[in-house]
Amino acid sequence: MQENSDYIALMNRGIRQLVTDALKISLCRPSLALFILKSIHWQRQAEKRRLEWEQKDILVPPFMIISVTNRCNLKCKGCYALAQQRQNKTEMSSAKLKEIIGEAHELGVSIILLAGGEPLFRSDLFDITARFPDIIFPVFTNGMMLNPVTIAKFKRQKNLLPVISMEGMRGETNERRGEGVYGHLVRIIERIKKTSIFFGISFTMTRQTFDTLTNEDFIKSLVKLGSKLFFFIDYIPVQEGTEEMELTLEQTRSVNRLMENLRTKIPALFVAFPGDEEQFGGCLSSGRGFVHVAPDGSLEPCPFALYSDSSLKDLSLKDALKSKFLVTSRENRDKLDESNGGCALWVQREWVKSLLTE
Repeated sequence: MQENSDYIALMNRGIRQLVTDALKISLCRPSLALFILKSIHWQRQAEKRRLEWEQKDILVPPFMIISVTNRCNLKCKGCYALAQQRQNKTEMSSAKLKEIIGEAHELGVSIILLAGGEPLFRSDLFDITARFPDIIFPVFTNGMMLNPVTIAKFKRQKNLLPVISMEGMRGETNERRGEGVYGHLVRIIERIKKTSIFFGISFTMTRQTFDTLTNEDFIKSLVKLGSKLFFFIDYIPVQEGTEEMELTLEQTRSVNRLMENLRTKIPALFVAFPGDEEQFGGCLSSGRGFVHVAPDGSLEPCPFALYSDSSLKDLSLKDALKSKFLVTSRENRDKLDESNGGCALWVQREWVKSLLTE
């Protein structure tokens, strides 16, 4: 219990620092700075709620990832969502999504990352998130459905942050995502910059793109275009035949050092996954730090681990967080060692799968 309390306290401090840093880099935008000040207040309230539930033996993660749809307008090389072949499963209704997010809010979840497929395929997305102005929603989008109409909706909801996926420069982005994608993204980013929306960029780091994506001058060029938030995500070879895209051991071990270098030199927020988990004692999946809701409502340890013994179509979020599968995953953290970098859940996927059999 003490070990849990230690890493939870560290995580709470990390969230507070992240929001405080966001305030510092947004002081030149008064309306945005006011929103972030309100967010700081909510984060404190959410932290208290999570502590109250912890005292009742219910571990509520501060982060939640919801993949709101299977649909996508691109077929990126090595896409984990495409490789998982969930397309034939029924997506959650608007009412169910509202219910899940509402319960997450009551439990004290601070930040909900919205993913897909392409989340902007959900025409109801903006109506749903508008009901929860306290929660910060980074929306991971490939950017192809960002247009004047959707950009205007993002501008009205300051708690909704577009996070645009790129692979590097023109060659890297078009090679993985399709011809013409890079040019479209640059035009969209230039349009977003004019609106003063707080937005971010997400990179999937592969062995081939690693040096470009972690290059200081490259990141500075994107900051000049207006991005204040960067996600660096290790490529996981979920799709067979893409193992050559996985980072080398030397690359994974250098991620944290490179992130610290960027944080000290560039006025922006930097999040590395799973790299940043190391400071919290390893893998944060299974509700330890975050949990994943699949498009069909299954509650899973992580987007890269499509294993579940609970569905939010049948259970409340509070009850599903107590599932035997998630609890066992958390209690066997020695199996999910990330000291050598990389995704421990993926490395130990056969063990994770065996927990369901047991």
